[in-house]
This record gives sequence, structure tokens and C-alpha cells, in this order.
Amino acid sequence: MKRIGHWDFHPAVRSGDDRTLGEKAADRMRHGMGSWPFVFGFVGFMAVWMTYNMCVNGFDPFPFILLNLLLSTLAGLQGAILLIAAKRADRISSELAKYHLEVSEATKQMLADHKEMLYQIKLGEPK
Repeated sequence: MKRIGHWDFHPAVRSGDDRTLGEKAADRMRHGMGSWPFVFGFVGFMAVWMTYNMCVNGFDPFPFILLNLLLSTLAGLQGAILLIAAKRADRISSELAKYHLEVSEATKQMLADHKEMLYQIKLGEPK
């Protein structure tokens, strides 16, 4: 099932097939890793790993050396993951700012045109 974000319906933000493969991956990563289910799943995975390896004498006994290696690797990638998600958020903000500027300028022009029409109606001649 395709996950739909709240930006997918905004006219200024590219979404769907308009996005590049990197943007799709960044959006998917941001939606997945920045969620409560991910946090609870991660904590659950850690608890299961530790319980299994302490109680069943599994493949990674108490000091959890393999688990520490995995967590160190994850910590090393977190900086890059956060920057990728932040870059995508910045791009969305830029697209929104450009859209709002265009709408604001169009609104300003429409108001000027309406003001001119009101002067013509009221005075019979443009001001």
C-alpha cells in the first residue's frame, strides 16, 4: 500500500512520479524512521536481542559485542540519514516559499487591477 504524506496534495510540492528516486527514498526514510512505530520496533528489537542472548546463551553473549558493532554502524549512518531528510525538508520549504511568492504577486496584481476598475467606475476615468 502506498503511503501518502500530507505534502502529496499541495500544488507547489512535487510528489508522486515527479520526484527523483533520491527524493522518494528520502521521503520514505523520513516517514519511516521519524515515527513512533519505528521507535517502538527498535526498542522491541533491542529487548528481544538482549533477552535471547542472555537467557538462551545465543550467538552474542552478555557484553553484546555484535550488537555494539551494529549500533556503532547505525550511529555512523545517522548523521548522513538526518542530513538527507533535512535536505528534502529544505527542498519542500523552498518549493512552498516559491509558490507562496507567486500567489502573493498574482494577488497583488489582481488587487491593483480591481482598484483600477473601481476608480474607473466611480470617477469615469482611470487615476
